[in-house]
Order: sequence, then structure tokens, then C-alpha cells
Amino acid sequence: MDEKIFHTLEYRKILNKLAGFAQTSLGKDMAERLLPVSNLEDVKLRLQGTDEAFKVDRIKGAPPFGGIVDVTLAIKRARIGSTLGPQELLGVQTTLSGARRLKRYLLAFHEEDELRLLSTLCHEISEQKSLEQSIQLCVSDTAEILDSASAELAQIRRELRGGEVRVREKLDAMIRSSSVAKMLQDQLITIRGDRFVIPVKAEYRAHFGGIVHDQSGSGATLFIEPESIVAMNNKLREARLKEEREIEVILQKLSALVGEQTELLLYDCDVLAQLDFVFAKARLARELKATLPMMNDRGFLKLKRGRHPLIPIGQVVPIEVELGNQHTSIIVTGPNTGGKTVTLKTIGLLSLMAMSGLFVPAEDGSQLCVFDAIYADIGDEQSIEQNLSTFSSHMTNIVSILRKMTVKSLVLLDEVGAGTDPAEGSALAIAILEHIHALGCRMVATTHYSELKAYAYERKGVINASMEFDVNTLSPTYRLLIGVPGRSNAFAIASRLGLPSDILDFARGEVKEEDLRVENMIASLEENRLGAEQEREVAGTLRQELELLKARHASELEQLEQQRDKRLEKAELEAKAIITKARSEAEQIIQDLRKLAMEEGASVKEHKLIAARKQLDEAEPAPRKKAAAVRKALKPKTIGPGDDIRVYSLNQRGTVIELSGKEAVVQLGIMKMKVALDDLELIQHAAAERPAQRTVTNLKRTRDENVRSELDLRGANLEEALMEADRFIDEAFLGNLGQVHIIHGKGTGILRTGIQEYLRKHKNVKSYRIGNYGEGGMGVTVAELK
Repeated sequence: MDEKIFHTLEYRKILNKLAGFAQTSLGKDMAERLLPVSNLEDVKLRLQGTDEAFKVDRIKGAPPFGGIVDVTLAIKRARIGSTLGPQELLGVQTTLSGARRLKRYLLAFHEEDELRLLSTLCHEISEQKSLEQSIQLCVSDTAEILDSASAELAQIRRELRGGEVRVREKLDAMIRSSSVAKMLQDQLITIRGDRFVIPVKAEYRAHFGGIVHDQSGSGATLFIEPESIVAMNNKLREARLKEEREIEVILQKLSALVGEQTELLLYDCDVLAQLDFVFAKARLARELKATLPMMNDRGFLKLKRGRHPLIPIGQVVPIEVELGNQHTSIIVTGPNTGGKTVTLKTIGLLSLMAMSGLFVPAEDGSQLCVFDAIYADIGDEQSIEQNLSTFSSHMTNIVSILRKMTVKSLVLLDEVGAGTDPAEGSALAIAILEHIHALGCRMVATTHYSELKAYAYERKGVINASMEFDVNTLSPTYRLLIGVPGRSNAFAIASRLGLPSDILDFARGEVKEEDLRVENMIASLEENRLGAEQEREVAGTLRQELELLKARHASELEQLEQQRDKRLEKAELEAKAIITKARSEAEQIIQDLRKLAMEEGASVKEHKLIAARKQLDEAEPAPRKKAAAVRKALKPKTIGPGDDIRVYSLNQRGTVIELSGKEAVVQLGIMKMKVALDDLELIQHAAAERPAQRTVTNLKRTRDENVRSELDLRGANLEEALMEADRFIDEAFLGNLGQVHIIHGKGTGILRTGIQEYLRKHKNVKSYRIGNYGEGGMGVTVAELK
């Protein structure tokens, strides 16, 4: 894309803003070099990265980029064998550490909320933990070589510190002696050229031996190294030289380690630059209150309340633009300073931003197109050096645009045909617009010529637009109106400013009748538009009120249903409590009857008492389903004669005999009764609808299809065990079983004795015995039934 368009649309200012949000020099450099692309898939990929970064920034805040610096030059130097300094090695170590923290931060977010693009980038970061630890062991946070870097360095520094202590002790004793103190300017020890010295007054130079290393600016003080410590300072100098040589060896080893990982480290730097860059785009989007645009490559553009990103939000007036569907060209008319040029720049700049992978300052649902190029002729670019007038400058640009544009280009023309004779200028403008429109590319042009309004009306695919102007305040509103051409408003403005009416009448008489009709038509259109906008605002207010009422009604209905469910649940609990109390009283009565029967030899059968208690259990009402659950339930299946059903209210199974309207005659045991269809649950359709099966005639002595042959009574007391055993024997006898097993365990033998005594008296038991080996032994009694 031509570099000139970036200057015309102020694209570089957006990049400067973007670079300001980068947290590293790597990301800043990448932001400053950002260029739009013309491939739809590449644009979508860029926007996906921005969207994922925006999500992370919105939910968890900015990711950690601390410690990451641009170490690419240091890495390349290490690759060719150069020795890196402590500061460069520290930069490599902090970058590796920062990359590891950033990777873990983003992958942890990826586990909670998918980040397809960013997680892929993070996985490509190589964790050089061993290199990081090697540098960290040798270089401190202040870029100094640590004693732990090597055993030799630690030994040298111990000797060096010991020698310095001895030198200081000797000099300290010297300056405290009265004979020497009077010759000193100050009683202190200082260093000159890595050698310890003391400040001696100049007049005592002849009395004080040693080597002079420096003197003060006034010459009154000499910094002398006493002869007694010259040898000691020499040893310290030798130790420092050893220290420097050992540090050089350490730095060479660390640099070699960095050089071995050059390719991985350079790739890591590139990935870190991309991550910082994509989060800079996310922070720019937050700053501009921008949104993710939908992209296409079919020439369709639709901006919803689009804003120019370089104008403060409090001052900018949003625009609504649609281009490329029913019309491919827009002709914008209106007065100067009305916002026509800003509209052109907004359309062009937002297109460039979207093609660069940036969010655009517009509402959700805005759509932008990927163009192969954007061309613009905006502003007065006349040049004295090139001897070009305003008209010549515009024509030069337009000729260049006409030569380069394609069907997939966007062309922006400001004041097309201006700067020359109006008649010729308007004719030339129409010819240029017709040529561009005929090619099929997308175009937005501004003009003052009224002839172009008629052209837009007559030409299919071209639509008029204008910048709104408030005649009452004599100022533009900067709103773009699609479908309405602009009015000159000259007579209205002159009238409000006090121009005499006779002059205005004479001026109106000079205007052609065709022009007057066009102006009157435009005025009528504008009046209708204002009325439609007012009605739309009223309709919008009514819709909001209706939505509020609907929401309030739904809330109140839900509260009523909840209250009803609570009351029904309370009633069911009360009914259950009553039945529980009745059951308790019945159990007591049954126990009294059993005790009386055993004492007096009465013939009250246990299984009859148990059956009575079972009927009492079945009398407990089933919990009512809540209204919300009922609404979600599936619709009942169609019920017909012969179907097996369950009656909800009675909790009984039965068979449908016949249907009668909304009721059905059902057979419940020996009873027939009418029941509402809503009170029935289909269990199984009639035999005619069931799958064909082989007919087998079985004679059963029980209605229960699942008869047990084993009863486990372990853990029960004797009374409970006898009740369960009685029920079990009856069911087994009716099920035509010949042998059953009763498990009572070994224990103390009380349960076994009681069970066997009961079996001995039971009329349906032929015999019983203790279980054999493999059947449970003494813990099981096996009964033979009649």
C-alpha cells in the first residue's frame, strides 16, 4: 500500500499510540512497523489475537512482562564468540525468567478460557531453566559477579578482603599516632588508583616518606602512600588482577552457554515481541473503547456509530455509514466545516486499522472490508516548488489513483473537481466519478456542486449523503445523513444574519427554477426525516417500557409460583406428619395384637398384619411436582383402551376399559371408576401395540415377578427378624419356591434359635436345617417349603 495514504489518513499517529502501550522495546519496535494486509485470513488471524488479548486484559488485567528486555544483539554477539558483559548476561537471565512467568500466566488462563492463538505462541517459548540458573548463580541483580561463580574467585576475594583489612588496620594505627597526625590534613584513609593513601599537608612532604599519587586542587594536600604499606598494596594489586582474570574466564563460559542456545533464544525474543505487541493492541482498544469488527472481502462496509480515533470521545460525533450493498458509491454534500473531510478520514482510517488487526472505535456489529489498496485525495496539496495549483495538485493525485485502482480498492475523494471553473469542474467531477463507479470499486466523494446531487439520483448504485446543518443555530451538527443531499442554506443563513428581504427576494429570482425545485425537495426530505427520527425515538421509549413491564410481570409470576409451591410443600409435610403419627400408633396396635395372639394362642397371622402396615405406608401422599418442573415435563403419550396406566391421585396401577371425552373408565383391582385423563400416566400400551412375542402359558401363584430365595437378617433384633421372615416365607410360598435360605449369622445364637423355632411352627415349612459347608454353616438356616 502506498506510503502516502498513511500520511493522508494519519495512520502513523495511531501506530505511535499503539507503541506507547507496549511494555518492552521488542513490542514497541513491532508496533511501529505495523502495516495493513490485504488477505482476509491474515486479517482475521490478527484480529483473533487482539480479541484473545483483550479478553485476558479485561478479565485478569495486564500480563507480567517485567524483566523482559531486547537481548537480540547480545545473543548474536555470543553466537560469533564474543564475551558478554555482566549487564548483558543479566538481561538474558531476566528475559528468560520473565518469559517463563508470562508463559505460565497465559497457559493458566487458557485452562479456564480457551486462548487458541496465544496458547500456541506460549507453547513455542523454550524454557532455558539451566541457562537461567547458571547466570543467576554467577551474576547478581546489580550485574556484579558473585563469589559463588567459582571456587577460585571466592578464594581470591577472601584473600583480597583480608589484605584490605590489614592495610586499613596499619594505616589506622599510623594516623592515630601523634607524630603523624600533626602532618595530616584529615585523619582519614582514602584510595587513589586502587591504592590506599592518606592526606598529608604539603609542607610536611620532606618529613613524610612514601609515594605521592595525587594532590588537591589547591596544592595544599598531597595523597601519599606510606613506604610501610607499599608492599601490601602491591599484593592487593596482584589479587585484583587475578580477580579480573577469573571474572573474564567466568564471563567467557557463560557467553559460550548463551551462544549454544542462540537459535532458541532469538525465536523466544520474537515470540515475546509478538505477545507484547498483541497486548498493546488490546490496551489501545480499551483506551479507544473500540470493538471487534466483522471482516469480509466482498466490498461491504457498515459502520455503526463509528468515531475518528484521534478526536477525543467527548467531542467526536459518531457516523453511520453503509457501503457496498445496494450502493457502491456515496456522494457527500454540505457546507464547509461540516465534517465531510473528517467523515472521509474516519472511513479510511478505520479500514486501515481493521486491516492491521486493530479494533475499531465503533459499536458491536460493525463490518469492514479487506481492500487491496486505499487511495485518497484529501486536502489542498498545492506546491510552489513544483509550480502546481490547487486544481493541478488534485488532478495529479486523481490521475495516479485512476492508474492504480482496481475493483477491490477503496477510493476517497475530497472536493472532487474543485479549484477551477464551476461548470467545467462539475462536468469533470461527474466524468471522474462515473469512471470510478463503472469500474466497480468502492468510492466516497465530497463536493459542493449541486449537479452531483442529480447525478447521484439518476445513477444506480450511487447514493446521496449530506452533513446535517442546524439553521437555527447557524452551525453544523457533524452528523452524516445517508440518502439526503445537502442544502446550500445560503438564503436561510443570510436571512437570520439580517440581510434585507428585498435583496433576498432578488437573489431568489436569479436562481433557476430547477434549482429551486431541488432545494424544496431536499427541504421536504429533511423535514420528513426529522419527523421519522422523532417517531422512532418515541417508539424506542415505548418498547423499553414494554420490556420493563414484561420483565416485571415474569418476575411477579415466578414469585407467585414459588409461593404456591412452598404452600403445597408445607401441606404435604403436614400430611406426612399426620400419617407418620398414625403409622406409629398403628405399629403399637399391631405389636399389642401380636403379643396378645402369642399369649392367648389367637390365630392372627403375621403376614396379614404386615399387609395392613403396607397399606398404611401406601396411604402416604406422593410429593407434588413443582410448577417449574411440570412445565418442563414432556407431554403425555396418547392413552387408549387396554393400556396399562397409573392413577396419580391414588398411586394405583390399572387398565383402561374405555374412553369417554376427557375421562377414562379404568379397572383398579375389583373396582371400576372414571378418572380424568390428566390424572393418568401411561405405563404400557395395549397388547396389540406391543412387539410380537412367542406365546408361553405360565401358571403362577404370585403377582410378584421378582421372588427372593434368600433373606439376610443380620443386624436385626428378634422381633424385626420374625416379621421379615414371615413376609419372606409367604412370598416364597406364593412364588412356588421349594427351598429358601435365611441368613442370621452366628453371634450369640439368639436370632438363630428364634428363627428356627418360628420355622418349626410355620404351616408352610416342611423342614429346616443348618447350612452345609459352602452354604454358610451355622450362620444360615435352610428351609424346605411344602
